[in-house]
Amino acid sequence: MHSDKNNLQILFEDNHIIVINKRSGDITQGDKTGDKPLNEVVKEYIKDKYNKPGNVYLGTVHRLDRPTSGIVIFAKTSKALERLNKDLRDKKIHKTYWAITNKQEIPEQQTLVHFLIKNPKNNKSSICKSNTKGAKEAILHYTVIKKLDNFQLLEIALETGRHHQIRVQLSSLQCYIKGDLKYGAKRSNKDGSIHLHAKKITFTHPVKKETVTLHAPVPKDTIWQACVKNV
Repeated sequence: MHSDKNNLQILFEDNHIIVINKRSGDITQGDKTGDKPLNEVVKEYIKDKYNKPGNVYLGTVHRLDRPTSGIVIFAKTSKALERLNKDLRDKKIHKTYWAITNKQEIPEQQTLVHFLIKNPKNNKSSICKSNTKGAKEAILHYTVIKKLDNFQLLEIALETGRHHQIRVQLSSLQCYIKGDLKYGAKRSNKDGSIHLHAKKITFTHPVKKETVTLHAPVPKDTIWQACVKNV
């Protein structure tokens, strides 16, 4: 199930950064499960490819939830990491996600604004009042781009990057991401994935200062393929 260095999907690589299309089920960084994280796999790949002795430097710029697939940027130098982290904080890195949800009567396009609170005990976020202690504002814009008999495909642009933000905010519209039991889906996906994919990213290269736009192909399962056909 998990990536090893021979089946990494590399979307972009140079001396400064490496961008991976993460598979669902892979963890971006080590966690309490003790499973091998993606950043370790990428380090092994770099070590082998360039015959690097000793430790390989690799900085994680941002993470994706374990069941989510799509684009993850890693920095190969501390300078690149520092600059990309700053751009992330300054909201200069633009991410577009695709989500497949149950079919629901919702406006074709909408901006959702909520306040979210994270509960570390069950690793879940929920919508709360703005004056709740620890509440953080969450803003996203979505467009419905395809409708099938039972599902719809939404394109989502994030303005803030809160914990489980897309999953919580869409569930407030009764749009449950396919497979996402935690936020209201009726059943799970066999492989434990959810149908949420970090599809596109646009950022300024930390060293060359050029604009980089990358697209990650969606997973190969039938529903993803049906949804992206002719999109």
